[in-house]
Amino acid sequence: MTRARKALIDLSSTSYYHLIARCVRRAFLCGDDKYTGKNFDHRRTWLVERVKLLSSVFAIEIAAYAIMSNHYHLVVKVNMQQALNWSDNEVISRWYRLYKGSPIIDRYLHGDILTEADQLLVSELIEKWRARLFDISWFMKNLNEYIAKEANKEDGCTGKYWEGRYKSQALLDETALLSCMAYVDLNPIRANMKNNLENSDFTSIQERIRHFKNAKASAHKANQDNEAAHQIKQPKSLKSFGISEYENTLPFSLLDYLELVDWTGRHVHSKKKGVIPNSVPDILVSLKIEDATWLDRIQNFGSHYCNFVGSKTVLRAHAAKNDVNWYKGVG
Repeated sequence: MTRARKALIDLSSTSYYHLIARCVRRAFLCGDDKYTGKNFDHRRTWLVERVKLLSSVFAIEIAAYAIMSNHYHLVVKVNMQQALNWSDNEVISRWYRLYKGSPIIDRYLHGDILTEADQLLVSELIEKWRARLFDISWFMKNLNEYIAKEANKEDGCTGKYWEGRYKSQALLDETALLSCMAYVDLNPIRANMKNNLENSDFTSIQERIRHFKNAKASAHKANQDNEAAHQIKQPKSLKSFGISEYENTLPFSLLDYLELVDWTGRHVHSKKKGVIPNSVPDILVSLKIEDATWLDRIQNFGSHYCNFVGSKTVLRAHAAKNDVNWYKGVG
């Protein structure tokens, strides 16, 4: 049974979500199209650039992404409290980066004298925009509409470009977040498109690895303190990894995550070169996840879960909260 979007995105339960959108037409989102002989790799750049622009406008951070031939994956965090803390002028400034705005707001910004009714309208508009700026549906609308218009213009056609509304999965606990991020980052390797992480083009893990390598030497030469070095080694456009002393970060170490994804990739891709480490990554040990369970979860992530991802206990509790009998992944 189809569930209403408001039942699938519940910020009181989790701020992390896995989002997927897929092309409806035979033509590729990007890559080589065997039907037309054209290459559409440049559309990957459109998508990544648009995602990062929108993340800088919305109170929505990007934890992971992978741009594939006819679909893409995003793992995002909705920072509702950040949006609620923005001043009215900050909300207007952000909204105006995407939209033309409103004459009444322009008058407010110019310092014109407003009637009581005008002031009420200004307040209502600002609060409506504020709510939209931490709304995943508005984020995805701005992303997909832009790409569809650009692709249709390039293809010289009109009509639907995306399969339908985007698919969302609520990530209800740390293990769900970690496994989903790894699943997304390993998409090119699982699809036999690449055999190592650094060559997995248009993925967040490639961006993180390259940024870390380039920034590591600079941080060492500058003799920066731990916090400064921690920040410079991670891309500003992606949500940072951290440990307990760093606020508002992903609850894992960057190096532990890179080790985990590399170790996982060597198991899910039989042709991937390199020696498989004998020891299980520390991050699995700390989260008390057995290696076989972890690998099964990554290889079958797409089929094992539907709209909600988490442990059986968490899924049962969330199902009870929403007055449903069960969620896929509990059985």
